[in-house]
Amino acid sequence: MVGASIVFVALAAVFWGLAGGIGGILMEHGWDASIVAFYRGAVGLAFVLLWLLIRPSRSGLSDSRVWFWSCLAGLGVAGNFGFYFLSISQSSIAVAATLMYCAPVFVYLVSFALGFERPTTFKLIAIALVMLGIGLLTQIYDLNGSGITWLGIVAGLLSGLSYAVFIFGFKYAAPRGSPQSVLSIAMTVLAAVLILFANVSEVFQVPSSSEWSMFVGLGLIGAGLPFVLYIRGLKNTAPAIASVVAMVEPVTASLFGVIIMGEELADLQILGIGLILVTVTALSVYSNAKHPGYIVWKPWRMLKGKLA
Repeated sequence: MVGASIVFVALAAVFWGLAGGIGGILMEHGWDASIVAFYRGAVGLAFVLLWLLIRPSRSGLSDSRVWFWSCLAGLGVAGNFGFYFLSISQSSIAVAATLMYCAPVFVYLVSFALGFERPTTFKLIAIALVMLGIGLLTQIYDLNGSGITWLGIVAGLLSGLSYAVFIFGFKYAAPRGSPQSVLSIAMTVLAAVLILFANVSEVFQVPSSSEWSMFVGLGLIGAGLPFVLYIRGLKNTAPAIASVVAMVEPVTASLFGVIIMGEELADLQILGIGLILVTVTALSVYSNAKHPGYIVWKPWRMLKGKLA
């Protein structure tokens, strides 16, 4: 069971990585990032609603706390999808995917600033290495000649922080409701939020376009199926192992961008990607080993204690 669970987590990461590539192709064909993000979530919503209809037991839909935390998770995943594709449109798939993977580091920085976490030599060195990696990856020393914009960099980082919000909401909703009910509420919120930023007339053009199947595929492998696989996989996978396996996502996205879309990475950018992936993975493994679920759980518990 443990081996199968790791495979589920890895497959989910691969699918998420491929979703970035498919979204990149659609945007190259003229579709706006907001349309791509909306359809990724809308098709995913249809998938998880079907899952909820098939397995409606213990949904927790009568619990107001499930609705509250699921809605928060929905805001997080809406930001994640929206900022991710915006970052791709303003930089590249490799840059956007790797910046999104930096989320744990920035959660640490917030924890340091709020006094939830004490800096240690290991953590400070790790954060410094990630910052160096971001500088190399984004070619911040030569933005004018790199084709990467400040908007692309900021959007990539915000996509990672938004994903942390999703995990935060999901962890609090999951003990009170089924995964399918939590995801159904979250993705309904996602669709409602993202439609506000999309051109409605363009939204209705998708079903009659020649690329409708790509939008359906994007939603299935970018939202519906991988969430199911990831949740099933986490049941028998240690958080530390899941942190390592999750590195497959930015690697897959980067390879898709280079091999399929012809994106080019300079040697220093490849070094930056390596620094970020290895350091963030090591930091996540260390965190889970010392305090399982630390990044999401402990800061909130401490904040609640201060507010009580």
